[in-house]
Amino acid sequence: MSSSPPPRAMILAAGLGTRLRPLTETTPKPLVEVAGHPLVAYGIGLLRAAGIEDVVVNLHHLGDQVVRALGDGSRLGVRLHYSPEATLLDTGGGIRQAAPIFERIGRERGDPDGPIVIANSDVISEIPVADVVRVHRERGALVTMVLRPDPRAAGYGLFGIDGEGRIRRFLGEGDPDPSLREFMFGSLHVIEPRVIDRMPEGRPFGTMRDLYPVLFREGERFEGFVYDGPWWTADTAADLAATSEALRRGLPSYMRAFGG
Repeated sequence: MSSSPPPRAMILAAGLGTRLRPLTETTPKPLVEVAGHPLVAYGIGLLRAAGIEDVVVNLHHLGDQVVRALGDGSRLGVRLHYSPEATLLDTGGGIRQAAPIFERIGRERGDPDGPIVIANSDVISEIPVADVVRVHRERGALVTMVLRPDPRAAGYGLFGIDGEGRIRRFLGEGDPDPSLREFMFGSLHVIEPRVIDRMPEGRPFGTMRDLYPVLFREGERFEGFVYDGPWWTADTAADLAATSEALRRGLPSYMRAFGG
């Protein structure tokens, strides 16, 4: 039996990195160095380790530097496709603008209806992306979100899942059953292309804030994939310092291909 082709993917990398200023006044956040590698290289390495070949990267602040540094992606073992944003479009708007790129990749690969992996550029992890995609497909989900336990989870927003892994409570809205297990979003999720059909074109909006709650209320299937492995952020100067120190003691295995 033939296996499904690898999914397409997108790394959200267009932010201003305001909490890392003054560093990000001259260096775009995706190129900020973490333990000897640009931050975005970790996301690319994670996706490549899952067999993903085509990765879209959205750009805004100092985006030309990112293009010069990464090129077409061949040095990193992937094909990179850039989606520059003249004005910041937020997560949903950025995904919506990249829709023609996803469609082109799908046509070229003969898999226009395959899922799309969405990752944040400022998180470093060892999430088993191939397993997340497999679960997404097996369960027929519209959206599958990586969820993780964290003592700070309530401050980020909680998602409650039942014993089968289906999300029943979305940021506090939904099933009040106290037996649901609650987690925070782990900054990577998988979507079906038809999600993009529900996205307004040409304006900023957030997926978690503006779109997914609507789809959840409509009864669409949201699945949770619980991950409790290594997970670091580089959102603030303190995060960056702590993450760099941790990774100097040992990089994720997928970074070996980058000389790690």
